[in-house]
Amino acid sequence: MDSVSDYYSATQLRADRWSALRESVISLCREGNSRKVAALKKKIEELFDSLALIEPYWAFPGMAAFDHMRRQFEYGHFDDLSFTTNRVKRALTTGAYRRRTIPLDRDSSDDEEHNDEAMLSPEARAMARPYFEVLIVDNVNDQQDRWLKSNVSRMRRPEDPFHYEAVVVPSLEDALIAVLFNHNIQAIVVRPGLVLKSKNDNEILAKYIHNASHTDSIDTMMPEDYGPELCRLIARVRPELDAYLVTERSVEDIAGLDLGICRRVFYNQEDFMELHLNILRGVAARNKTPFFTALVEYSKQPTGVFHAMPISRGKSITRSHWIQDMGAFYGPNIFLAETSATSGGLDSLLEPHGPIKEAQELASRAFGSKQTFFATNGTSTCNKIVVQAVVRPGDIVLVDRDCHKSHHYGMVLAGAEVVYLDSYPLNEYSMYGAVPLREIKHQLLALKAAGKLDRVRMLLLTNCTFDGLVYNVERVMEECLAIKPDLVFLWDEAWFAFARFSPTYRQRTGMRTANNLRKRLRTEEHQRDYELQQLELEGASDETMLNTRLIAPPDARIRVYATQSTHKTLTSLRQGSMIHVNDQDFKGEVEQSFHEAYMTHTSTSPNYQIIASLDVGRRQVELEGFEFVQRQIEAAMSMRKAISSHPMLQKYFRVLTAGDMIPEHHRQSGVSSYFDNDQGWTDMWDCWEQDDFVLDATRVTLAVGGTGWDGDTFKTQILMDKYGIQINKTSRNTVLFMTNIGTTRSSVAYLIEVLVEIANELDELLDDASKMERLSFDRRVKNLTENYPPLPDFSRFHDAFRPDDVTPEGDMRTAYYLSYNEANCDYLELEGSLQEALDADQEVVSAGFIIPYPPGFPILVPGQVVSKEILAFMRALDVSEIHGYRADLGLRVFTPEALESVQSPKKLKPAAE
Repeated sequence: MDSVSDYYSATQLRADRWSALRESVISLCREGNSRKVAALKKKIEELFDSLALIEPYWAFPGMAAFDHMRRQFEYGHFDDLSFTTNRVKRALTTGAYRRRTIPLDRDSSDDEEHNDEAMLSPEARAMARPYFEVLIVDNVNDQQDRWLKSNVSRMRRPEDPFHYEAVVVPSLEDALIAVLFNHNIQAIVVRPGLVLKSKNDNEILAKYIHNASHTDSIDTMMPEDYGPELCRLIARVRPELDAYLVTERSVEDIAGLDLGICRRVFYNQEDFMELHLNILRGVAARNKTPFFTALVEYSKQPTGVFHAMPISRGKSITRSHWIQDMGAFYGPNIFLAETSATSGGLDSLLEPHGPIKEAQELASRAFGSKQTFFATNGTSTCNKIVVQAVVRPGDIVLVDRDCHKSHHYGMVLAGAEVVYLDSYPLNEYSMYGAVPLREIKHQLLALKAAGKLDRVRMLLLTNCTFDGLVYNVERVMEECLAIKPDLVFLWDEAWFAFARFSPTYRQRTGMRTANNLRKRLRTEEHQRDYELQQLELEGASDETMLNTRLIAPPDARIRVYATQSTHKTLTSLRQGSMIHVNDQDFKGEVEQSFHEAYMTHTSTSPNYQIIASLDVGRRQVELEGFEFVQRQIEAAMSMRKAISSHPMLQKYFRVLTAGDMIPEHHRQSGVSSYFDNDQGWTDMWDCWEQDDFVLDATRVTLAVGGTGWDGDTFKTQILMDKYGIQINKTSRNTVLFMTNIGTTRSSVAYLIEVLVEIANELDELLDDASKMERLSFDRRVKNLTENYPPLPDFSRFHDAFRPDDVTPEGDMRTAYYLSYNEANCDYLELEGSLQEALDADQEVVSAGFIIPYPPGFPILVPGQVVSKEILAFMRALDVSEIHGYRADLGLRVFTPEALESVQSPKKLKPAAE
């Protein structure tokens, strides 16, 4: 039997243990009295022992049924055990236990085939009452356990909108394990009889306890404090849940306590009906989808359409003789719900007062923001809205140079003066990493020394990057606030919306960090630490400041914005995005300008289907986001393990690790890989808590240079054209596989099969290759794995677009609009006139954005000086898609006369003037 250490998570362990138990019991029934019986019995005993540590945290099949199955085995009733294990495994796989009672005895009249969940229609599944589990924490004996569960069962009523079962555990530690392990749990009832320690001893379960509690203080607590502390601890790991505290303490004692996720306190009473109603009400609050519900109701109304949109109610389709196929493909509901009306129970996205407003408020609660705004034309628009709302013409903005192109265009629209920040390069893989904190602090200190700190408005960073690099958000924000206490932060979390629903990932999100800092900066301990550091840093040099972990002043303003592509990582129709705001000065300073920017960029005819999908997507993650994100991470981890440990795949492929993508001095935990063939899994928690940068495990970057194919060829001609596998991101010698909340274990298995087939075909090809063919293959591999062009840093803005030569900020807006006059521009060929101009030490200045795919961000922006390094990189690019570059003409640049014509009263004046 596989070791527990072979599994990244207990969820996979449980599923595979039940599968192994079913198969072993079936084999035992077939073997009769053969010599294999003893070995099978031993394996079944081990599986029962392993499952005995896990099953107490789940309502189905329940410990009573599990113990009955053990007795069937001990008494030799193997046929009965085979029937029972098959029923349990089938119910767990299909989720049938969520919708009906699953009889586990052979005398049951239940027709398993008739009730097979896989045969249910989507409509039938949608009509079923949603199922969840309630965790009751109390140290009770078996009789009291049955009494608790029976009282919970008696409260059920036919009109209840949901159905739930109870799980009873005795201790605080068991409760922490349960909420991190059992994704069905939606509510916790904490009773006064709970104890502290768990009796279970298992390495995976021990890891869960460590990651959930993460404090030694619970060991010194008094028993009466266990309940309130449990509510606080669960709030850290699964804040979306509801807790109900039953206590014997007085009202005065409880009133002043921080009770975390506790919705209500019951004082030493056994009012099960009141508790039942509160549990249902709490889940209903998360299940609510105000706009989706309003749109469904609207679609049922008989209406006459005498305004825009012939497609509304599907009339232009049903009356057509030529586009009936469209109606057949999409079905009637999407057209019944298609309208431009803002009345009749609906709402306006531009001025929401009804269900859209309520839906945005629910999203704000779910994602931990103070305000949340929906967008129906993608995060590109969200980015421009935030920049235009916050940044004024002439403000200085520090921008991650390899961020999404929408930010660069946003800087032009806002009239910002941009300081580009260089990420550390990963030349070997032709990709960039992320911006080191030292680089950000260096630029802030330089601007401070130049007397420009008052003009510094915003820091804009991508978290996480396309390749999966995630910042230590709290450290970046705190140290930057120590230099500029009112700095605004825009975290582009386009690929990181799912992170809110993982305890490990959540700590590196903009909204969670903003809430944490707002609380911490108000504490007396933080005040003391800040004052002590100020004494130590009095008169300190910039070098000392760069080498010190700075503490933000207690009066620093927390001003954080996060933009998320909901459609990229959560359930939403394409272009569904959200803007999350946690800005202490939003109401007084930004709200009006935000409204204007929102009006500027938002369509007056937003797609209601997208808005409804955002509403439903929020409901999903509040109720099952923890489960889905956990499975997403598990899928990526299993992919890592399968590729890294397969001898054939190792010949041609390599999964890039954190050690490959993050320099050692940015990995304070020392973790270099999430999986190692010799040591097994590494717990991610420590590195996600400590390191400057971490690698998002859901992104698996595969080095494919060993195949002789570049990344783009491998993506299009091999994966897509031959095997139907779709991916998005490539580099010169890598391809990126991203798991998401819809990824299944079967999808991962298919990918592994494909990669093995590719490797086998390469083996056969090379085995039959001639000497010259082998030489050609080796040359291509060497070119992709050893001969790589160095990635260029941002050069500089031309002096015509800089206010002085002291600090590097540049005015892209002037350069951008200067290029509108064709007389100001010329074209230079990469292989001819451009190279000659640089060889002659002439300053060549880009007149537009040059964006190759990959890497997908501007390598040149308007007003930027073209360096020899940038030219070398452009000549080495072997991609077919380069936005802004015309192969027939060359690179568009400014003429010397145009640069001379740019008049700036600040041009090249010393900062002191």
